[in-house]
Amino acid sequence: MSADALEALTSAGIAASQTDSFGPTAIDVPPESWVAAHEVLRDAVGLTFFDFLSASDELKDGFRVVSHLADFWGGSHVDHVLVRTLVPRENAVLPTLSELYAGANWHERETYEMFGIAFDGHPNLTTLLLPDEFEGHPLRKEFVLASRVAKPWPGAKEPGESDHAPAGAPSRRRTLPPGVPDPETWGPRPAGSPHPDPLAPAEAAATPARPRRAGTAGERRTRRQPASDTPPPSDTPPADATPPAEPS
Repeated sequence: MSADALEALTSAGIAASQTDSFGPTAIDVPPESWVAAHEVLRDAVGLTFFDFLSASDELKDGFRVVSHLADFWGGSHVDHVLVRTLVPRENAVLPTLSELYAGANWHERETYEMFGIAFDGHPNLTTLLLPDEFEGHPLRKEFVLASRVAKPWPGAKEPGESDHAPAGAPSRRRTLPPGVPDPETWGPRPAGSPHPDPLAPAEAAATPARPRRAGTAGERRTRRQPASDTPPPSDTPPADATPPAEPS
């Protein structure tokens, strides 16, 4: 199925490429071919079932939008394909798929309010899950969980880390709750402002950890033995040693 899907897209003049993924085959297409690619996959390949559409925040690379299409045939056999594209952060806009797949309507509304990605031509691009007065897009990586700033964090376990700790309790270095960056690195930031970039905490969290030392997993390092002038004992007798007398 993946080979057929990729061949159908390239035959239609769409610059598609296949990408390895942990699940179904992923096919990357440019944003300008987003609708055309889905139309080819539906009509020429037979991927008539639309499962979901969502996105991921790739920080300064933009937002990766992904849809999941499927084809049922041969009883319980199902073919799956992921279609992905990358839109810039400054102008996160894609044409809607709701005219090709009716199920895309709900998912595009959710992606719009969670990531701030607009879908041009959508018939009703309004809020779906969040209250009307809600500000921001919760699934963007620069979004701050402000409720953890406004009230005490109940997850503190060590003495002195919670506002509920008794007076005079021993304390160690206080840590911020998960999802709360340093106060100097978040908040409104007008264009040209000298204040820190709101993406900085997310980029720092995305930095890979220091690689482990080379070696087989689970292998323990051998402790170096101290040097000694005394040679280790040996079971081999020296060459000039006199053999023991045989019993008479």
